[in-house]
Amino acid sequence: MSRPGKDKLYISETPDEVKNAKGLHLITMSTPNGQAVQIMLEELADAYGTQWTTTLINIMTNEQKKEWFLRLDPNGRIPVLIDNSQDPPFPVHETSAEMFYLLKYADKEDKFGFKDELERNEAIQWTFFWHGSGAPYQGQVNHFSRAAPEKIEYAINRFKKETLRVYGVLEIHLSGKYSGEPREYLAGFGKGKYSIADMKTWPWVKGWERTGFTQEEMNDFPHLLKWIDRIAQRPAVQRGIGEKYNQS
Repeated sequence: MSRPGKDKLYISETPDEVKNAKGLHLITMSTPNGQAVQIMLEELADAYGTQWTTTLINIMTNEQKKEWFLRLDPNGRIPVLIDNSQDPPFPVHETSAEMFYLLKYADKEDKFGFKDELERNEAIQWTFFWHGSGAPYQGQVNHFSRAAPEKIEYAINRFKKETLRVYGVLEIHLSGKYSGEPREYLAGFGKGKYSIADMKTWPWVKGWERTGFTQEEMNDFPHLLKWIDRIAQRPAVQRGIGEKYNQS
């Protein structure tokens, strides 16, 4: 069975900058999920000179629910990564899957991954942990606190508690409470190595204040706060959440 051809991926309504793109193309909005892939591409640019083009959309207008977008991602969520160097072009949806795709095809030296299989599995564990346990909870806090037409205290409190619990898991891991050695990053032996797991998790956790947590609540997570600051210093991270991804 062959993959769907270019004529099935792109239609007349597909923006020209998407269907005429060469190489890697990212459709995004600078949300935490969008920022994760944006950061990884910026890191790859610094490490290898990786190039890509970008289309910014506004998900508040439901652009991601239109047919041209759903042909690339039936789930109708940003970001979407398209590799036009494949024939036919190969679309990737789900942030973590996009990042592992980039790890495979653009990070030949595993600068943001691991050659050791056990360390590689650690990176998968912590990426999946945030993908499945962190982002959904914190996203629900954001929704019920800010977007929901009715403020439901039970929902807000439930998801706040769950998000703080997940922050506590990260704190245990980074503090070395049970291993005996504090860590700088989520995956890798010893103090760890900055990797895909950090890039996936950081854009969400760094927004704790916007989510509605207080400094007093965050004081329970000193190693997590240091981790946030450590990653924030990276030039590629600053670009990945910066002005180039802000819509005019």
